[in-house]
Amino acid sequence: MRSVINIETIYQLHQLLGLEGPMHPLVSIIDFSKTEDHYSGRSEKITIDMYAVILKSQLPGEMKYGRKKYDFQEGTLMLLAPGQSMTIEAHSQYLELEGWGLFIHPDFLHRFDLGKRIGTYSFFSYDLNESLHLSDKEKGIINDMVQRIEDELKENIDASSHTLVVSYIELILNYCTRFYNRQFITRATFDSDYVSNFKRHLYDYFNQGHQLKNGLPTVAYLANKLFLSPKYLSDLIKNETGRNAIDHIHLYILDLAKNKLINDKLTVSEVAYQLGFEYPQYFSRVFKKKLGLTPADFIKKNSLN
Repeated sequence: MRSVINIETIYQLHQLLGLEGPMHPLVSIIDFSKTEDHYSGRSEKITIDMYAVILKSQLPGEMKYGRKKYDFQEGTLMLLAPGQSMTIEAHSQYLELEGWGLFIHPDFLHRFDLGKRIGTYSFFSYDLNESLHLSDKEKGIINDMVQRIEDELKENIDASSHTLVVSYIELILNYCTRFYNRQFITRATFDSDYVSNFKRHLYDYFNQGHQLKNGLPTVAYLANKLFLSPKYLSDLIKNETGRNAIDHIHLYILDLAKNKLINDKLTVSEVAYQLGFEYPQYFSRVFKKKLGLTPADFIKKNSLN
């Protein structure tokens, strides 16, 4: 039976990979080429209670996130948040591993502003099959930042070096944001198909009456239909259209609502329930927030025209 391992500390991670103790108890850069003899042929599910930035040229077999498998290519960068799990299925006893992993315990960031904001980087919620594919130039930029962190870790960590390491970590994350935006642009034709399919599934949801049984459609529901994570779908759509996924859902619903209020002569409560709102009050709040007037005011305004 496959073992399940929860890694809570940097020290435990080093132990798992058969490495010497870390230079710092809360942050570490691991050269995967030094772990191949220890890790070859094993198959494990791992949960890591740390942030991780991992650049791999080759992986030990296959990586799985949930029930999905992903074959990483050279120059693939994946970013993990604490508590995310993956399964490594190693099929060979003779592996040539390349790449590195930057692992950051949340405690390392606690007294810094980045510790409060790191959760706003949406790519930490992407699935593994939505990882970042770097160009050679982009790899060089990230590798340079990682090397600077490693240089600081080799010194005795003091207040200044701690601040510098956190600054380099933030710089890496900001570059990842830029590179993901580039990836969305270079995949624009492919991504536009996702936008079209997103709209089609949204149309089908209401056309088939799913809202009457299941309530309002969610980003998670539509992302699942497209085999994407909710965060990735929302960022993809925002990059393509300027609006995120939930805005598109709300605007589509409000277009339906306006037609029903004017053409079907339904009450506000009847429209709310037909569209999947549990409470008419919530429908009215969304309507006013997006359109600047209440459903009742909208009916009055259009009745005069």
